[in-house]
Amino acid sequence: MAKTHILGYPRIGAHRELKRAQEAYWKGDIDQQALWAAGAQVRSQNWQAQQAAGLALTTVGDFAWYDQVLNHSTMFGVIPERFEHGAAGNKLDQYFRLARGRAPSGEPVAASAMTKWFDTNYHYLVPEFSEGQRFVLDAEWLLAEIQDAQSLGHNVKPVIIGPLTYLWLGRGVDNALDLLPSLLACYAQLLVQLAGAAAQWVQIDEPILGLDLPAEWRDAFAPVYKTLAKASGSKLLLATYFSTLRENLSLVFDLPVDGIHIDAVRGGEDLQPAFEALRGEQVLSVGVVNGRNVWKTDLAQWQQVLKKEAEALGDRLWISTSCSLLHAPVDLVSETELSEGYKNKLAYSRQKLDELQKLQSALESDAEPLAAVAQTESRSEADVREQLDSTWRVQKFSERIEVQREHWQLPLLPTTTIGSFPQTDVLRQVRKQFRGEEISLQDYHDHLRAEIAEAIRRQEILGLDVLVHGEAERNDMVEYFGEQLDGFIHTGNGWVQSYGSRCVKPPIIAGDISRPKAMTVQWSEYAQSLSKRPVKGMLTGPVTILNWSFPREDIPRAVSCLQIAKALRDEVRDLEAAGIGIIQIDEPALREGLPLREADHKAYFDWAVGCFRYSCSEVKPETQIHTHMCYSNFNAIMDAIVALDADVITIESARSDLRLLEAFAGEGGGYPNEIGPGIYDIHSPNVPEREELQARLQQLLKVIPKEKLWVNPDCGLKTRSWAEVGSALLNMVEATRTVRSALA
Repeated sequence: MAKTHILGYPRIGAHRELKRAQEAYWKGDIDQQALWAAGAQVRSQNWQAQQAAGLALTTVGDFAWYDQVLNHSTMFGVIPERFEHGAAGNKLDQYFRLARGRAPSGEPVAASAMTKWFDTNYHYLVPEFSEGQRFVLDAEWLLAEIQDAQSLGHNVKPVIIGPLTYLWLGRGVDNALDLLPSLLACYAQLLVQLAGAAAQWVQIDEPILGLDLPAEWRDAFAPVYKTLAKASGSKLLLATYFSTLRENLSLVFDLPVDGIHIDAVRGGEDLQPAFEALRGEQVLSVGVVNGRNVWKTDLAQWQQVLKKEAEALGDRLWISTSCSLLHAPVDLVSETELSEGYKNKLAYSRQKLDELQKLQSALESDAEPLAAVAQTESRSEADVREQLDSTWRVQKFSERIEVQREHWQLPLLPTTTIGSFPQTDVLRQVRKQFRGEEISLQDYHDHLRAEIAEAIRRQEILGLDVLVHGEAERNDMVEYFGEQLDGFIHTGNGWVQSYGSRCVKPPIIAGDISRPKAMTVQWSEYAQSLSKRPVKGMLTGPVTILNWSFPREDIPRAVSCLQIAKALRDEVRDLEAAGIGIIQIDEPALREGLPLREADHKAYFDWAVGCFRYSCSEVKPETQIHTHMCYSNFNAIMDAIVALDADVITIESARSDLRLLEAFAGEGGGYPNEIGPGIYDIHSPNVPEREELQARLQQLLKVIPKEKLWVNPDCGLKTRSWAEVGSALLNMVEATRTVRSALA
């Protein structure tokens, strides 16, 4: 009989209990003991959910106080030198200093760099290696979690990130493989400890096997896993996900491991070759339940596909989620406002466990066929690409920019922000009162106008050159638009972790998308009426709305993206007609929607980039289009970013110590239009000093012509307090004025 398990479970808690405990601890409202208790409760509930669903193994080690990659960095002693003093005696505070740059104890310090986990909206903390890096194992946290789970009666399966994937994710050395011998010794030691903790199986995640790996990285797998298999007293399950294995399939199945997990949702083409490649008593774990979406699984399809192999393999066939359920909401039971019609079509993480159990029963020899799901007919991706063939603005950038500079008369090194300002407790309370019908629409709008007026007043006092309205009316940069557009489902508790304590609630695309009315015009128009300085109109781009929503699975993503682009084009037209002449269309998710295999890139960019251009293709030459991107590896997609044809791009670069700038200002041409690399990190509570910001600006001016350089923070300021924002922006403006004067 086929067995069931999962690769990981959400760690935020069914009602975001962990988020609230983390933030309370950082503020000093609770002590460390209370935080530990909150984490223990979330873990216990997660384990119980797996046991209640009849899973053969309970996954342990998927919990993190901030990030699972950071867990491994601390477990192997990868602590950059700047963190060595200040909180080394307090492990949890040291951990938070690495993640945030600050903790209740210890001195503030520059936080670790953060970037996207493969093609998801989850952010991980990038390991910082140094030449001659020493690794020292300290697996106390993992061993303690195993012991806790076992004491509660669970058959545990610890999960760890594989050594090659961990090295691949890091930075700081020319060749990370040079560090492999030292790291591998720690992994071997870890496996000995896990076997000593009575872990029958250990899951080792190596998602880089879904990438186009250089030969030296592919060649490293065989000796690495020979060493690990020799050291381990547990059975090893090698897990891959997010992509097909393709040329790496034979490599994977030749490794001396006891089981292999493949993502059959993203890599269905690997399924039959995987069955054929199984050796001896190897287990094949097939990820058939989508760990990255909320729609119910077509179990009838998988019953038909797997029936024969289930009979042949018996308990050597495991069925699972495609990847960790980290990327899905926790429990549909908490959705009290959704109609039963929609709820019957959805499955959150807890319901996905039940889907595995149902499929397991359906694969028994005497099981009845499950009911088939009706298929949807729609336009193809090729149809979309054909419609997007001609989306360029009439005037080239070299022509537009002269018109724009004459029209706007901005100073050298213009200062601005990315868009959002702090969402205060008062604002959240007012929004809650409006949703609960405790205040009228008029009262709600009056409060929003007051918030916008205050944001404009503060920016004028600070001396910013291009203002924003602050987005007081928005709960989230994607969810807000999902609520304004037809074709979306809106949830009350569909929260997913983005990073640390930051959770987002992606809307669900459930039908064809259209714009029934203007979405942002009244707020931008009101803000512009309060100032003689330009106020940017703020929109989230079509690709980001698509990639940060739960998409339909019955039509190509390109079709939904074009529908969103058409809605945004109408919004851009209305903003321009209302006198808004600088419009920012954010596309931070352009990179993460990119398939992991290079051969699939062109097809994606053909429609993704085209949809962005489509949304702003009809504006006047003096209308300046901005876009924003953050926390991604841009080097490989520079051609696509240039093809967006935005007049100004702002990017995250401070946490990466401006390394991301290499792609935008490189000798190969870089970004030809204007650019605002973020000069301070908004995800840390630390306020940058003016001298530090002046130095960064001077560094930027060495690679970017002064006529093209904008000055701004890394990202939106929604999550910060006004006290932090005011001090940081004042220092940014004053630093800019100092550098500007020196250039005059």
